[in-house]
Amino acid sequence: MSRTLILAGIALWFTLGSLLSWHARRNLGKGMIEYFLADRKVGGFISAMTYSATTYSAFMMVGLVGLTYSSGIGSLGFEMTYLAATVILMVIFAPRYWAAGRIYRLVTPSELLSKRYGSPSAGAVSAVLCLVMLIPYASVQLMGTGYLLEILSGGAISFTAGMIIAAGVSFVFSWWAGLRSVALTDAFQAVIMLAASLLLLGFIAFALFPEGLPGALLARRDLLEVSWSFPLFLGMTLPWAFFAVTNPQVVQRLYIPSSVGNLRKMILGFSAFGFVYTVLCVVFGLAAAAKMPGLEKADNAMAMLLSSVPAPLALVVFLSIMAAAVSTMNSIILTLSSMFGRDVVKALLPDISEESELRICRLLIPIITIACFFFARMQLGLIAVLSAMASGGLLMQLPATLGAFFWKKATAAGAVSSMVVGGLAVGFMYVEGMKPLGHWPPLWGILLSGAVFIAVSLATKPPLDTDRFLSSVECFVKERFWS
Repeated sequence: MSRTLILAGIALWFTLGSLLSWHARRNLGKGMIEYFLADRKVGGFISAMTYSATTYSAFMMVGLVGLTYSSGIGSLGFEMTYLAATVILMVIFAPRYWAAGRIYRLVTPSELLSKRYGSPSAGAVSAVLCLVMLIPYASVQLMGTGYLLEILSGGAISFTAGMIIAAGVSFVFSWWAGLRSVALTDAFQAVIMLAASLLLLGFIAFALFPEGLPGALLARRDLLEVSWSFPLFLGMTLPWAFFAVTNPQVVQRLYIPSSVGNLRKMILGFSAFGFVYTVLCVVFGLAAAAKMPGLEKADNAMAMLLSSVPAPLALVVFLSIMAAAVSTMNSIILTLSSMFGRDVVKALLPDISEESELRICRLLIPIITIACFFFARMQLGLIAVLSAMASGGLLMQLPATLGAFFWKKATAAGAVSSMVVGGLAVGFMYVEGMKPLGHWPPLWGILLSGAVFIAVSLATKPPLDTDRFLSSVECFVKERFWS
């Protein structure tokens, strides 16, 4: 594909997205809730699409396709486990986050921990943990775009140049008008993601495999055999299974629907989108393995597959992948900047004005973007593995989150110590390449984090207003969400 055609396609897509951002900026009000949550007035369809686009990133069309290429049908079980767990967790936690957000005017997921545990330290520690762990995950989005641009252009657009383009677009969409911009561009990009994937499936099924795609896959029975060991499956799946409550960029989305009805639409819309998109990505990985076996780098499977389709279709699919990467990255950037301002800066400077707080948050957007770019340049490993590592660290928030909603004896000391001990343990094991008894770090990390949380909470006293917090949230869930 020519460099000119690729850049023209990116320019057109960026122009359309910028127009949406400009429209969003016209309606932008003042304050943290307006900038980071669109004043909690987002409709059902937009909520569902921004949640979907934020969740399904370059990991899917690059990472999951590459993982399927290298390991076969086992990746479908991994990703479907994630989807099923996410939907279940959304049903349980979405109404609780939505209610708590409105009752206590919360902006970030970690702010909920500060409020529930009566301690700014709980939110600050959560925010720092997310900042450390989400930089690698955000960098994955840039890596996926860089790989694709370099291969599709035949080297005319370098890996680094591709990452610069993706980082620049992410910065503009997130900084210009906050969540109003990100939500609208996410919805636009989610539609592109799904439509392009369906077009690619049609071409692959009828043009690349005239003998029939099912028959070609059946001929490669090795691809249809589950070759994953149990430790590998558990190590990859465990962090993703709780993605919906441990990754702040998606948790923050639970604050934004304008009504209970739109909250339900968000859950249903994401469920349908996720199922279709997951099946498509796995089929692409299997098709690439059947058509072009022996690739040295599995993450290049999608790029090589696109090199076999007509240039216009390849361009549309590439833009959909770039859209997925950008939508996830700008959401992460926006969420991390809000967490640093609300949960770290405000913990240190409790009397800071909201105007100054917002100014600091916006200043952090370019800083976080640059940090992601330099991390991505190191190319530390497979996209799927890097993503799992990041989610493994974020998993250490799970005991504190569960305790916040369901355990009256949970305390701030328990929450803080569990996140610190678990986060350090997981980070150390990943850096040292440790897998005790053959199991991946997230398993040992969550066991240690959970044990510390329970032990320290039992040894300390919960906040005085614990009952009021829990009862106010539970009353909403029972009386409004399930009515």
